[in-house]
Amino acid sequence: MPTTTRNTRTRPDPTHGSVSRLRRWDWPVLLVSAVSALAVGLSSPSGTGHEAWGLIAAVGYTIAALAAVVSATPWARVPAVIAAAGSALAPLLYLVAIDKAQMEVGVVERSADLLVSSGTAYNAAPHVVPDFDPYLPGMSVFGLPHVMFGDTPFTSARLWFVLGFLAAVLGAVRVLTGGRGDGAAGARRTVGGIDAATGVFWLLACPVVALPLTTGGVDPPIIGLICLALAFAERRNALGAGLALGAAAALKWTAWPALPVIVAMFAVCCGRRAAVKCAGVAVGIAVLCTVPVALVNIDAFYRNVILYPLGLGEAASTAQSPLLGHLIVTLVPHGRTVTVALIALSALGVGVSLLVRPPRTPVAAADRLAYGLFFAIALSPATRIGYAIFPVVLFVWPRFAARLAAGRPGSDADAGAEEPGAQRVRVPRQANGEPTPAGAADV
Repeated sequence: MPTTTRNTRTRPDPTHGSVSRLRRWDWPVLLVSAVSALAVGLSSPSGTGHEAWGLIAAVGYTIAALAAVVSATPWARVPAVIAAAGSALAPLLYLVAIDKAQMEVGVVERSADLLVSSGTAYNAAPHVVPDFDPYLPGMSVFGLPHVMFGDTPFTSARLWFVLGFLAAVLGAVRVLTGGRGDGAAGARRTVGGIDAATGVFWLLACPVVALPLTTGGVDPPIIGLICLALAFAERRNALGAGLALGAAAALKWTAWPALPVIVAMFAVCCGRRAAVKCAGVAVGIAVLCTVPVALVNIDAFYRNVILYPLGLGEAASTAQSPLLGHLIVTLVPHGRTVTVALIALSALGVGVSLLVRPPRTPVAAADRLAYGLFFAIALSPATRIGYAIFPVVLFVWPRFAARLAAGRPGSDADAGAEEPGAQRVRVPRQANGEPTPAGAADV
């Protein structure tokens, strides 16, 4: 039965959410980023990529802050482009020119060479840290250009980490702005005046994103694929979310906690069939990418991918930061056992929360995942501050993405973009969360 709606004139434009309370947060955030980058540069060992990134990025953030101060528009594109260029592009070009990268780049390139030559990506007899490959076989894909075309700046795994991250994030934007046939109008949609392209520049300029992108960290493509999965979840596309999750899960164990969280969201919003489809596709891709390679040499897989990340390998991981887990291992008797127990308890807590109160929106799912990863990172005995890219991006980007996806009045994503005091238009929903034909027509 058709549903009538009164006072439709009070409904706000979904493409212009209010961010008045955040108007002048742009230049303070950039100044804090500049100070943080300078601290990283000054505290890092001389001659390292982290030192170079910190010193160069501090200048870039400072110039961007000045541009933001004189800009009439808050969170404008010009400061965003300057910040992204100064914190990501310029340090990347410099480090490529001097051939300086994190150890992970060489590990991935060697694993690709081993995969092509022997069928397994893992060293059968690792003894020192560079010998170990703690990643799942899918990560070797980023090293294949180096194997096929030789050692050049264009074949470095670092460059392909960057391209993989950008492809995933731009794919997420395309899903959010064009997934319902919005076309150019969707691409021009803004959130508080910030369009999709400007939002991507601000994301690139975030210090926890720019640093690993510049130095060759492996985590950006993983968080990019998780953002892509959340974008498909925003559109209630279980197949697309499963494909993105499967690709992420084939790269590194860090992506696996995203599977139960997003699947739980599909179960409560779209029903069991959508949840099973998402889980089946994701697990199927991860298993197909991992099991055949693992079976070539199970012992090598076990040494590299299981024992080493747990700190039980022949060499201790160099991933050490003064976070709670590292301090417990250092100061508390049987500290490693204590940290493992605490991580298990935190994972159990997140699992119980998914059963008791499953997330009903991608933003809620991202928050749940961010909390879980935050506790795992903080409690892990072998961790880095750089892993903060996961909780930080999961807390910030999905909120922007949800409002960017508000392509029509009355949509779920549009609810967060309403002006204070405006009357919310309620749209009848089917069991799978989609609007009924009558409700959709009325809107």
